Amino acid sequence: MPGLISPPPTTAIEPVTDVLHGVPITDPYRWLEDQNSPPTRAWIEEQTAYARSYLDNIPGRERVRRRIREFLAVETYDSPLKASGRYFFRKRLAQQEQPCICFREGPAGKDELLVDPSALGNGKYTAVKPLRVSSDGKLLLYEIKEGGERTGTFALLDIESRKALPDVLPRGYLRGFAFSRGSRGFYYVHEPADSSLSGFKRARHHLLGTDFAADQTVFCAGEGRVRLGLISDGERIGFLVYKFEPERRMDFYVQGVHGEETRECIVADAPYDFAPLLTNGRIFAVTNCDAPNLRVIEVRRRNDGTSDWVDLIPERDGSIRRYLVVGDRILVSYLIKGRIRISSFTLAGEEVGEIAASSDETLRLVGTSADDDEVFLETESFTQPIRITRYCPQTGETTTWCTRAGDCDPPEFVHTRVSFPSKDGTAVPMYLVGKPNVLAQGCHPAIMTAYGGYGLSMTPQFSVFAAFLMERGCLFAIPNIRGGSEFGAAWHEAAKRRRRQTAYDDFLSAAQWLIGTGRTTAKKLAIFGGSNSGLLAGVAMTQRPDLFRAVVCMVPMLDMLRYHHFDSAHVWRDEFGTSDDAEDFSALLQYSPYHHVRDGVEYPAAMLVSGDADQNCNPLHARKMVARLQAANGSVFPVLLHYNRFRGHSPVLPLSDRIEALTDRMAFLCAELELPV
Repeated sequence: MPGLISPPPTTAIEPVTDVLHGVPITDPYRWLEDQNSPPTRAWIEEQTAYARSYLDNIPGRERVRRRIREFLAVETYDSPLKASGRYFFRKRLAQQEQPCICFREGPAGKDELLVDPSALGNGKYTAVKPLRVSSDGKLLLYEIKEGGERTGTFALLDIESRKALPDVLPRGYLRGFAFSRGSRGFYYVHEPADSSLSGFKRARHHLLGTDFAADQTVFCAGEGRVRLGLISDGERIGFLVYKFEPERRMDFYVQGVHGEETRECIVADAPYDFAPLLTNGRIFAVTNCDAPNLRVIEVRRRNDGTSDWVDLIPERDGSIRRYLVVGDRILVSYLIKGRIRISSFTLAGEEVGEIAASSDETLRLVGTSADDDEVFLETESFTQPIRITRYCPQTGETTTWCTRAGDCDPPEFVHTRVSFPSKDGTAVPMYLVGKPNVLAQGCHPAIMTAYGGYGLSMTPQFSVFAAFLMERGCLFAIPNIRGGSEFGAAWHEAAKRRRRQTAYDDFLSAAQWLIGTGRTTAKKLAIFGGSNSGLLAGVAMTQRPDLFRAVVCMVPMLDMLRYHHFDSAHVWRDEFGTSDDAEDFSALLQYSPYHHVRDGVEYPAAMLVSGDADQNCNPLHARKMVARLQAANGSVFPVLLHYNRFRGHSPVLPLSDRIEALTDRMAFLCAELELPV
């Protein structure tokens, strides 16, 4: 471990006490919530200087950087779209800072440049992404982001002339978008960046070349904490109204493009999930109504205005991850006992085929247009980066479209799947990945991560973070903790809201199992995670600091009593609950990492990663947690804030920043775990 030049900066304590449900809660660093105040900015500068005094003095740092560059400075493709025989996608050459938007005429056409973010004149932190293509393939909607902000600017490009149109939606959130017939305009739901969720939510129709002030309102969702979404098949428009108070509910309306006199309410005040798709005069949907693992239905309207729900694809043991209508087929992606399966059905619900996926791969439906005859698939594994293929449901033919390059020798790593008992006795599966000799026997340095929330599951994926460490002899462990959907909706529900501690118990039990079976020791075990997984890492290090040697906690939420007061985080109430509710408050207080830091405890080395632009997990969480840990820590190990004012929740930092950021994380872990570099 390199020596630190100085002790951590002293952070002023300005306690604020709230009384929640009769319980006094004192927050010593409430002042750090004000991101733009001069004291907070000065504190960030001091913390950055302190972190650099450690990171810049790690031996072998330049060798780490060279290897990280080999991993990241490669040609990449992503975000494919197709319309009228044209293929649109993002492509980044090996040394480019940001991907460009390109297209091909036909699958074998040459890659032609459409939008280069470096030509927009805003520097290397400007990123672009294709979002929609008109059905005739002549207009492209794309997003422009500055740094990692969640908001973006939405622009249109005329493909034939290569000219940007003046019809630009300003910085904000695009909640729904659909080109109108003939591509003469578009329907949209746009929420400006400076708007309040308490304002009206409207869907509008815009004619190209006209003033946005003249746009016609075609739907109004009302007031309060509501969010409006929009879908269309060219002949009809669907409006999804999500209401967040007191509990989450949703409405769904459909009307013809000619006016609201044809509007019909399909779903009203539904407490369940309902994800509709309009295509060829039909209404399909996937829903968890009477089907926790989801089912695919068709909504058939009667002459009297009522509806029949016809089961097309009934609920199965595994949960549905995504569904698409492709020509005369419905493709459904399932996760069954941790394994991906994609089944093909007729529009009447008859199963007619399956896309084969091996047990060590993750297979994803990426997207297509409903009137097309093919779909894009993404495939990756622990050893192979993402590759994109074209799949025709009618013939079953799969064709490679592009391969994302990587500098990792696939045979070098192997994996196995084990099971361990959690605190309550439940058997929890876990992937173990590494070099053959590491998996075969012996005690080795280890890294572990998991997710455990929102029903999102951990399946085999390629990670430069993990690959770099596995090259240096680490065992990589990924327990499929509850809170995900590896075993259906019940696996998620078991660790949802007031049962959240179940996920953390699973994760801690995984660490204890690795140590107890002699695969690693507490002095060789590191954990990492981002977003909800960052919360997991924060909980683990505060509940059992003795189990871990190092922690990398990225863009996390950590003050779980106040998270819902910032940005639009209140929409996660269903997943976590909020401290406004007495029972939720009791559960949150039991694990909120910020409130479980104890003075004098010997905490592991910790790097907390965040930045000004994060509007999902507000950076106040990382700032306050670093201040609290530094003040309380009884160990000699460092607590560092790794901060970038451009970093947000969106992974859009330029190549040079990503290389430096990952170099810092890898150098940190190599130093703390004493790995060869």
